[in-house]
Amino acid sequence: MKETRFFYVPDAASLTELPPEEAAHAVRVLRQKAGDELMLMDGRGAFFRAEVTMATPHHCMYRILETKPQPRQWQGAVQLAIAPTKMNERMEWLAEKATEVGIDVLTFLNCQFSERRTLKRERIEKIVVSAVKQSHKAYMPEVQEMTDFTSFVNAHPTGHRFIAHCYEEVARVNLFDSLCQLPASDDVLVMVGPEGDFSIDEVRQAVAAGFVSVDLGKSRLRTETAGLSAVMMMHLAKQINDK
Repeated sequence: MKETRFFYVPDAASLTELPPEEAAHAVRVLRQKAGDELMLMDGRGAFFRAEVTMATPHHCMYRILETKPQPRQWQGAVQLAIAPTKMNERMEWLAEKATEVGIDVLTFLNCQFSERRTLKRERIEKIVVSAVKQSHKAYMPEVQEMTDFTSFVNAHPTGHRFIAHCYEEVARVNLFDSLCQLPASDDVLVMVGPEGDFSIDEVRQAVAAGFVSVDLGKSRLRTETAGLSAVMMMHLAKQINDK
């Protein structure tokens, strides 16, 4: 069976031409031609079955044959806030895998012990778009700009908020156990620190602001592994609580 290829077109319903990068992939790589069918996604909950009406080396025109609204695959928002690692490739891997599993908001944190304090958001967004198409997600995750730790904490004064860390002197509960006590429809936010962890002052600041202090299990995880584990725990808990 031939694999269905998806193309990301944010305003697919009101346009008749693929964006330049998508057009190049459709025409030059996949050899799409007039009369061929495409599957478009707008990143806001709709798929579109479309037909190519004209294909040139730099342009791909289409007309929509059918609109297919898509239900959300999970209830409640899933948000991960994480401090980037020194190696960009590890955050790119995380962004890809978290998108495949399912995430609504991905935020990068500038913390006291951060190894990297700048990040190319545009590069991460391209990886997220590719992962959305590959995993057939109907909704495009939001990738937020690098945010200072204190500003982020202050910007999220309510809701189910968790900070994962390794300090024994600050009481912790298990993240998954805590998530399993929440309604599936509730929004959830988990913060993960850099390789050197959050500073103890940052942990205490977050706890004082209402964040729940948690661990991710008995294993000590690298930053990107911890981030993906948190996303998977959020999803598994939602699936359990949705039954």
